[in-house]
Amino acid sequence: MTPLIDAIETLLVDLPTIRPHKLSMTTMACQTLVIVRLRDSDGVEGLGEGTTIGGLAYGPESPESIKHNIDTYLAPLLIGQPAAAIGALRARLDRHARGNAIAKSALETALLDAQGKRLGLPMAELLGGARQTHVPVLWTLASGDTRKDIDEAFQRLEQCRHRDFKLKIGANSVDADVRHVAAIKEALGERASVRVDVNQAWDESTAVRGIAALQDAGIDLIEQPIPAREHAGLIRLANRFEVPMLADEAVADARDGFELAAAGFSGAYALKIAKAGGPRGALALAQVAQAAGIGLYGGTLLEGTIGTAASLHAWATLGELAWGSEMFGPLLLKDDIVSEPLNYHEFGVDLPSGPGLGIRLDEDKLAHYARRRRYAK
Repeated sequence: MTPLIDAIETLLVDLPTIRPHKLSMTTMACQTLVIVRLRDSDGVEGLGEGTTIGGLAYGPESPESIKHNIDTYLAPLLIGQPAAAIGALRARLDRHARGNAIAKSALETALLDAQGKRLGLPMAELLGGARQTHVPVLWTLASGDTRKDIDEAFQRLEQCRHRDFKLKIGANSVDADVRHVAAIKEALGERASVRVDVNQAWDESTAVRGIAALQDAGIDLIEQPIPAREHAGLIRLANRFEVPMLADEAVADARDGFELAAAGFSGAYALKIAKAGGPRGALALAQVAQAAGIGLYGGTLLEGTIGTAASLHAWATLGELAWGSEMFGPLLLKDDIVSEPLNYHEFGVDLPSGPGLGIRLDEDKLAHYARRRRYAK
């Protein structure tokens, strides 16, 4: 008998970070995960995660809205439906609910996790098969203090944890940001790659001045220097400078990727399962990028272990990530809600083994960090 989806539960989980994480639009001291537990009529449970950055400071979905919209609008569309019909279920969600990419990503992840467990296959096998089992991972230096960031970078190098570093800039003046970044690059020299993420904080004229200085300082990659909708400006910047531009918020899914590439963009795309509506949407964008000769980067919205594992299963199916990945979200958290953490070593992280995501919850930790039931459906 074909198993049906019996129940979908969502939980808000608040986990403190190891240090304040400073971005151009906010500073985070806690990350909120929306955990999805999808239960099927054959007793199989699928796990999913929807996570964003800084509440509504980053985008239109907040943890609270993700939970509410799943509980109220999306879960009822799935209850009673065949659990294995993942493509049909995603089409059903898209037909009845616009947007809500992070919420849909959490549900698609739970569906894939359950199906992998049911078949005894890792999620990567459901997405085409793993071509790598160890994914390179960079670290974001985001304390805002130059000396602390330099010390943190050298510590990560000595631990063989990370050798590529990204700096979040844009909250300060261009001159102050350039001084900060240049000092870190000078200290690290050729031992490490240094990139920056402006998080859309500059206008185009400011970006021209800032990028010129960053290029002179030896920075390897500039992520989303101007607002997401300014595609023409991003293309002009990509054509003006030798240092590559990384499109992040400007390219959410395959259609965005096609339009930007067709307009003449060269550089790289940041893949994120959350902004693409799930692992399969992110891989569709990757296929467009590969066809256009655009480099790939495995991005994150600072997910916890469940969301990070889902991304890793997707990235593992790709032949190459020219710019690596930033799947360090669990390392930014003081604690976790899973029984076994991901294995970070040799400047990267291992793909979890086992069926589905290969992740099991620690029920005691989950209960400890979950918000009080007043937020539940």
